[in-house]
Amino acid sequence: MTQPILHHYAISPYAEKIRRVLAWKQLAWQSVTIPPVMPKPDVVALTGGYRKTPILQIGSDIYCDTALICDVLEHLQPAPSLYPARAKGLARILAQWADSALFWAAMGHNFTPQGVQQLFPLAGGTSQQVFSDDRASMRQGMARARAQDAASAYRSYLRRLADMLDGQHYLLGDRPAVADFAAYHPLWFTRVCTPAVASILDATPSVLRWMDRIAAVPDSRVGDLDAGAALLVAATQALREPVADTFQDDHGLPLGSQVSIASDFFGVEPSVGELVAATRMHYTIRRTDPRAGTLHVHFPRIGYVLRAATAT
Repeated sequence: MTQPILHHYAISPYAEKIRRVLAWKQLAWQSVTIPPVMPKPDVVALTGGYRKTPILQIGSDIYCDTALICDVLEHLQPAPSLYPARAKGLARILAQWADSALFWAAMGHNFTPQGVQQLFPLAGGTSQQVFSDDRASMRQGMARARAQDAASAYRSYLRRLADMLDGQHYLLGDRPAVADFAAYHPLWFTRVCTPAVASILDATPSVLRWMDRIAAVPDSRVGDLDAGAALLVAATQALREPVADTFQDDHGLPLGSQVSIASDFFGVEPSVGELVAATRMHYTIRRTDPRAGTLHVHFPRIGYVLRAATAT
């Protein structure tokens, strides 16, 4: 098994979620820095269309979406576990809330003029207009909360997190779970990338102390690769057959079908390939790229739409 390769950029909040998980598990990983906006030709060479950040590469296996990436890292290194034995379902549901409702409330607050003014010097030369246009294309008409409404929700959510931390170090007990890393990353963005608006965190000091505990775990990155080297890894690694698991057919699409898979509401660019696995948790397609070779690209079921490739 080759070392995990994380394709990410420094100010991506979802990438910070996975960077912290890797640190907590002390999994050595290689870093590939990708653009924050399209075009992303090296990313698309691996995924076939999916363009959200981050993606995880292990040889010629490409994993999309941080929910699935967390499951993959748990499989690679089961201890310390992200899923407490007595609260696995709760941990997943809380993480899903954090990655959606909490995230969008935080971003609505962070992207006020004061926050934006601080953010774009960190964005690697990407201008505010280019970034704004790129994210508008990803939203596909998705409604955005007004900054005032987002801040109101954000304050309420922070108080709820503080309530969960009353008498314990982490949201579900004495050790961090997947829920902690999912809740951490939008708050990290507020604190680190848009500190001009970070005073919203001051009313919940227990949340700040919790953030400090998560941030204090040493990074486990061991090196940097350029995109070309990562593509070469994909092209030269033997393709592994998907792990045998029960085929769950909810769509009338047998294995071997040409399918498209896309996010259901944000960043909806589809990836197309041959369906080679559809387990209770995830889908896998096989596709071939001139530079990256033959790959397996994996997506979680929740949050993704599976269709026949010819469907419109």
